[in-house]
Amino acid sequence: MVAAGEAKFGNINVLVNNAGILGPIGAKTAELPEAEYHKVLAVNQHAVFLGMQAVIPSMLRGGKGSIVNISSISGMVANFGTPNLAYVSSKFAVRGMTKATAMEYGKDNIRCNSIHPATVDTPFVAALMADPVKKQARLNEIPLGRLTS
Repeated sequence: MVAAGEAKFGNINVLVNNAGILGPIGAKTAELPEAEYHKVLAVNQHAVFLGMQAVIPSMLRGGKGSIVNISSISGMVANFGTPNLAYVSSKFAVRGMTKATAMEYGKDNIRCNSIHPATVDTPFVAALMADPVKKQARLNEIPLGRLTS
């Protein structure tokens, strides 16, 4: 994909890593199947690594770049409604990977930042918000009192 992008547009100078899955909703740590844990990490964490690894050489050749990794509020703090340990682990990892990459490549004019939205109003979140009491509890934790859209 990088080679095709470079052939058409020149050096890659922007990457937005915005993929994620929740995994089993409400699975406690002792109950979380190992295969599901690895599946969540593969999408939410490892794919971010692969994306950055793929485009950084192009950014270095071009002398600049901006990487934006989408994490989650679950990558900052424990919060109500977090689906499981795998999700939290992956989002904390994205935060750390972002910081490490920013330190490594800042001198090369490549910025790397992460975004940590609160609960976003998507089909993925519908299962978390099905119970009206839990939904209201979650909304009470959000300063704006609504889901991110």
